[in-house]
Amino acid sequence: MSDERNTAIQRRLQSVEGHIRGIQRMVEEDAYCLDVVQQIHAVQRALAKTTSAVLDRHLHTCVTHAIRGSDEDARERVLDELLDVFEAAGRS
Repeated sequence: MSDERNTAIQRRLQSVEGHIRGIQRMVEEDAYCLDVVQQIHAVQRALAKTTSAVLDRHLHTCVTHAIRGSDEDARERVLDELLDVFEAAGRS
């Protein structure tokens, strides 16, 4: 995994963490409900972008390595894991 990709993902997660704290403050201060909902949606979008970044990293490292490698079991395992993740995402 590249340090640059890892750093970008960590920055995204820190941003999400800050937004979550902000939402907590909004709730504590009894902020307008729809303002809270808008902030929650912003966090969900940020998490979706983070998910994409992690998936991109996984595809370019673990999956690429498994597909190029000679271990057929590893290749099948990685492909099964990807299918499981997409199936789980479709259920949520």
